[in-house]
Amino acid sequence: MPSLPLGAARGVAATELRPWGSFTVLEEGRGYKIKRIEVKPGHRLSLQMHHHRSEHWIVVSGTARVTCDDKEVIVFSNQSTYVPQGTKHRLENPGVIPLVLIEVQNGEYLGEDDIIRFQDDYARAQ
Repeated sequence: MPSLPLGAARGVAATELRPWGSFTVLEEGRGYKIKRIEVKPGHRLSLQMHHHRSEHWIVVSGTARVTCDDKEVIVFSNQSTYVPQGTKHRLENPGVIPLVLIEVQNGEYLGEDDIIRFQDDYARAQ
């Protein structure tokens, strides 16, 4: 079977802009999704939780401040962290250069509507 270019015939989304930066779905399949996420300096995602997925974050460049429940860690380039399913979490860029990371989602449902927001700097709906 001939191989397809990354994203061909897989329904891969284009880059989606957000107030904090952007994300691009690189690949997805049954039970997993891989994204490239870029967070602008000084910005952060909402404090959120997912019912149906866990997330692995690998920092490519920049510095990430990661909150998981009541624990906060700094993750540097070439380091990673894990966010278990059902854990309240937040990703932020405390640095002066863009934060770029690869996110690997695993779970039974990976839709963007599986986000419960507890706090959001951009006043988006729960």
